[in-house]
Amino acid sequence: MHAGHETMFRRRFFVSTLLSIPVLLYSETLQAWLGFSMPAFPGSEWLTPVFSVIVFAYGGVPFLRMAAPELRDRAPGMMTLISMAITVAFVYSLASLVVPTDSAFFWELVTLIDIMLLGHWIEMRSVRRASSALDELAKLMPDTAERITDDGETEEVPASDLEEGDLVLVRPGASVPADGVVEEGESDVNESMITGESTPVSKEPTDQVIGGTVNGDGSLRVRISATGEETTLAGIMRLVEEAQGSKSKTQALADRAAGWLFYVALGAALVTAVAWTIAVGFDSTVIERVVTVLVIACPHALGLAIPLVVAINTSLAARNGMLVRDRIAMEQARTLDTVVFDKTGTLTVGEQGVVDVATVEDVSEDEALELAAAVEGDSEHMIAQAVREAADDRGLERRTATDFEALKGKGVRATVDGQRVHVGGPNLLSELEGDVPATLERFADRAGENAQTVVYLVREGDPVAAFALADVIREESDRVVDALHELGLEVAMLTGDSEDVANAVAADLGIDTVFAEVLPEDKDEKITELQAQGKSVAMVGDGVNDAPALTRADIGIAIGSGTDVAVQSADIILVKNNPMDVVRLVKLSRASYRKMQQNLVWAAGYNVFALPLAAGILAPIGILLSPAVGALLMSLSTVIVAINAQFLRRVDLSVPGLPGVSAPGEARPAD
Repeated sequence: MHAGHETMFRRRFFVSTLLSIPVLLYSETLQAWLGFSMPAFPGSEWLTPVFSVIVFAYGGVPFLRMAAPELRDRAPGMMTLISMAITVAFVYSLASLVVPTDSAFFWELVTLIDIMLLGHWIEMRSVRRASSALDELAKLMPDTAERITDDGETEEVPASDLEEGDLVLVRPGASVPADGVVEEGESDVNESMITGESTPVSKEPTDQVIGGTVNGDGSLRVRISATGEETTLAGIMRLVEEAQGSKSKTQALADRAAGWLFYVALGAALVTAVAWTIAVGFDSTVIERVVTVLVIACPHALGLAIPLVVAINTSLAARNGMLVRDRIAMEQARTLDTVVFDKTGTLTVGEQGVVDVATVEDVSEDEALELAAAVEGDSEHMIAQAVREAADDRGLERRTATDFEALKGKGVRATVDGQRVHVGGPNLLSELEGDVPATLERFADRAGENAQTVVYLVREGDPVAAFALADVIREESDRVVDALHELGLEVAMLTGDSEDVANAVAADLGIDTVFAEVLPEDKDEKITELQAQGKSVAMVGDGVNDAPALTRADIGIAIGSGTDVAVQSADIILVKNNPMDVVRLVKLSRASYRKMQQNLVWAAGYNVFALPLAAGILAPIGILLSPAVGALLMSLSTVIVAINAQFLRRVDLSVPGLPGVSAPGEARPAD
């Protein structure tokens, strides 16, 4: 819509400006002011009125058409004001052709229309550029895809023809044509345009890929899992469109102010007409004052003040991995007092990891992990996976184990380099009846105090190492809590884990309030408790188990993966699955509200000074504004508001490192 209006206003501006040239050149007033004269010829006296009528019909009538819906809805606004101004000037000027008057308003009329068209062109251009997020998203999806046929050949087909279950080839540098699962190949995929993730994401068989993302150097064969309106990209576009189309509380205020301004302008115009008629009698001066008042009062800037900020805000949020489903929620984020996080999968990675290792004197940590990873090589247990990942993170050699055997309820055993090696918990030690060295006993006691799980490595019947496992705290969780504290917000945590586990995590992260041993269906009651204390609360969770709490909170924020963009219980979705985006959300909300306030103050405030000037309050000292100058001032206010809104793009959403924050990459115990 904005693109169509932009084209229309641009075309009419240039044509109307061209047609205005004869009107200006043959205007007696301008000739007298500028000291020039134009050659006269038969009929030259009709140049000004004829071209003025054409400009009014071509450039002015569209404003009258757009004013009609406002009048039908009994909600007069800027189009009604513009229509009144140019209609009064037009009728008066035509009347001057048959009724003798001091002067007509033909040149003022055409310049007024030209400036109005220019102002609307600039406005539509600004809004269209700000709303370009949808256009940019739409461009991500390729037009064609290489579908692999049953005989293994490839055929180029329109991407719109793909169906669920099709196998496609994604060549290096090509865009993924639809959502799917990698069946063959390995590559790094650039997902920044969807999730905001700055670094390419490694993909291998069984990994999901998102339509519209760009493949790296490897070749992938992808089995299509979603097409058309079911894809992630389509879901994101729907959410962005809904957010840009919804109105915030501030927008509602601006709309009411624009309506009020119509009646203020109408009243001011009537007072001006009466006052000047009493002072000088009814003549062209009175009409000029009335037209100037109506032009100055046009709520152009007021109508642009909020929508432009909203459009830029939504675009920025989408590019930074924040999908806004509710505009009011985005605006309310600036007023938050407390942010409540679900623990598992939000502040933690939701997976077991090795967070500490202890060994006897003659065994190194690397050697212990090598042996444990070898024994656990064939196990799919989460502890086995954690041990293998810890060994891989250290770049350790994967040894070969034989004679693997799972010991139900106790652990596993295997032969590594001719040695009999066991890995398991305390029950394993009880069965083997081995003496536990004091070093490992003290280690186990400390781990137990932190609610961590301990498994032992036993070589040839002797315990030689112990591993502490826990749900690992995200490397960014420390920074999230510290950054929210820097913004003046309290941080709370909801979890179904025990008091010991919850308190250990809270103490590690510096969380202010802890709700432990809470069932999913009871989480919303804890949100209600905080709200009863008069706090504005945001709940951050996964959007599934936390649905009641997300709905109950003032703002529900879903931590969703890049392929889950339709979490219905949340107001805002963090596509990157990164809690740090909560900080960015608050910063963007505050910055956007400042821009809204600044624009409202300017858009409405300038009328406080401009309307009296338009009415002629300074006429006694020789200062009068013509209708054309009034139109210029009104357009200037619109340009200022548009430029100020564009500065929102410069807001710094980065979250710098804070003192005392752990370096990225360190594994941290969560429970």
